[in-house]
Amino acid sequence: MTDRADDRTDLIVSTLDDAFAPLMAADPVAFRGKYRTMAADPHAFYRGSACLFYADVTAEQDPYADERSGRIWVHGDLHVENFGTYLNSDGRLVFDVNDFDEAYLGRFTWDLQRFAASLALVGWQKALPEDDVRRLIGRYVRAYLAQVDAYVDTDDDAHGFELHLDNTEGPIHDALVVARERRRADLLDTVTLRVDGTRLFREGTHERRLPKRERASVEKAYARYLETIPEDKRSDRALFYDLRDAVGKSGFGIGSAGLPAYNLLIEGVSQALDNDVVLSMKQANVPAVSRFVDSAEVDRYFENEGHRTVVSQRALQVHTDPLLGWTELDGTGYVVSEVSPYEEDLDWSGLTEPDDIAGVVDLLGRATAKIHCASDEDSDQDLVDFQVEEAIAASLDGRRREFTGWITDFGVEYAERVRADHALFVDAFRSGRIAVSST
Repeated sequence: MTDRADDRTDLIVSTLDDAFAPLMAADPVAFRGKYRTMAADPHAFYRGSACLFYADVTAEQDPYADERSGRIWVHGDLHVENFGTYLNSDGRLVFDVNDFDEAYLGRFTWDLQRFAASLALVGWQKALPEDDVRRLIGRYVRAYLAQVDAYVDTDDDAHGFELHLDNTEGPIHDALVVARERRRADLLDTVTLRVDGTRLFREGTHERRLPKRERASVEKAYARYLETIPEDKRSDRALFYDLRDAVGKSGFGIGSAGLPAYNLLIEGVSQALDNDVVLSMKQANVPAVSRFVDSAEVDRYFENEGHRTVVSQRALQVHTDPLLGWTELDGTGYVVSEVSPYEEDLDWSGLTEPDDIAGVVDLLGRATAKIHCASDEDSDQDLVDFQVEEAIAASLDGRRREFTGWITDFGVEYAERVRADHALFVDAFRSGRIAVSST
């Protein structure tokens, strides 16, 4: 191994250790699973290593983000697989950005850079020529900028853009159709059993019954969570929030490995067994970007990481899950949200031709602009107290072509770095340089 490669391996190992050491110590089995999943391919590695991405981009100069556009709400982990369907608070199925665990204040460019590199990695895995990959990234950026302009020209950020059953086609429409055909009863039958006229959670590899003391702590945390549901989203049905059962939960994906969590079963709209609702109460993690920027002001604003996650999601998503809220358990912040049967991720497996991918990335670019532009002075938080679309437009005034080329170059070049980093990571993990206890 060359000195340069060895130095890069040292950075990969130290960055992952700094980000995940407490969680690795708490649940080494989960992290061995996480790291082996990351070892599968470069994009899986990229998804699990947002901390490394921010170690890199925060060390570089950004010629396009200024004092305002460099301090907006950003998703924080925007890759091609963080888009999907959900049932919004108005009861409409929507296709949008999802998974806001890494959301934070930062440069608007970071979300675009992270997505561009993700798209380049997927293009490489599909053996697309580099020219096609560059054109796709360019389309994404131009669609983003077109939607920013649309927000500049409207006074209603909350309703400026939305993808739903009536205005989509292709893979995005297909995902919405699949979500619409889902039934709450099917989800309940998968995770619960009917016992003596009621439902109780099934026990299994990833679910465990709670001892009495832990159950009492969870119930207190649940009561605190109820106070965080906004009045305009609170159900007026007397029984809706009655807690019926609770279990410990494990076995999450790449991003949430090792995080303590619980599943909660509540009554729902009626005592009919098919109306019960499953909630997830998951420990909120420290967002990757916060490790590399001055986070003092943001930290003072929030009670805990659960509070930060929920406020940022409500800012970025506008019409959020009406059950979204936060709580605290043993001094640590948790996020509470519905385990919804109506969530369906975008399926990239059938997207193989550049022309088919182009139509999708156009819409993903617009969706990215929507989360940025809706998360400003018109939302319920006051950390961003200006119009984001105007700040972004001002940052890029007269430089849009150069900006599109800059994002495109970054995406292609950083994807190449990720492929090299993936190989270094695999070698380091196999040789024991990334230490995850086997006991």
